Amino acid sequence: MQGSEGHPERHQVQRIGWLRAAVLGANDGIVSTSSLIVGVAAAASSKGEVLLAGVAALVAGAMSMAAGEYVSVSSQADAEASDLARERDELATQPVAEQRELAAIYRKRGLDAETAEKVAIQLMEKDALAAHARDELGINSVTTARPVQAALTSAATFTTGAAIPLAAAWISPVGQTMVVTVSLASLLLLALLGAIGARTGGAPVMKATLRVAFWGAAAMAVTAVIGKLVGTAV
Repeated sequence: MQGSEGHPERHQVQRIGWLRAAVLGANDGIVSTSSLIVGVAAAASSKGEVLLAGVAALVAGAMSMAAGEYVSVSSQADAEASDLARERDELATQPVAEQRELAAIYRKRGLDAETAEKVAIQLMEKDALAAHARDELGINSVTTARPVQAALTSAATFTTGAAIPLAAAWISPVGQTMVVTVSLASLLLLALLGAIGARTGGAPVMKATLRVAFWGAAAMAVTAVIGKLVGTAV
């Protein structure tokens, strides 16, 4: 995007669609898979059983993330399409009222009545639906819902995230060593993911890193305790 002086400008909101799905997918892949592996390993199962559980978690989780994101974002896209269709009908049947509505929006943003009226008229002459979609409904090309993109991003990043604790389990002997190895590898990756996500989104890096690592550690600790209790009882 070009700024007023012709220099390129990069805004973080342009990344929000794929960034949200990517961070959610990778984080869920790491936490859910590592937590399951840690829980099963703490129950003193065989290495084959641990790896089988990890692979099942990876496949099922990736499919679940893709389906969930697609359905969720499709619902948003359907709502946006419905709003646009209704707005298109209103523009065709009530153009004067729609022009006044747009002018009122600009007045609330700080323009005087005369300027707001001129802006509304000029924008509606160029592309009335786009003007109302952007300024009345809050729909634009940057934030619009993209179901397929969200689904594929979530599935791919979940698989990538889940592969790390699975690889750590594969190279470790079953038992306490596996629990420690998978936990440390997952926490390091979660911290790195939090830092990358914060950096990409322009948020404070340290705060995001600590938040992601803390909740990941909490999830793995809970499943390790449960796995240990179940293993002892059996």
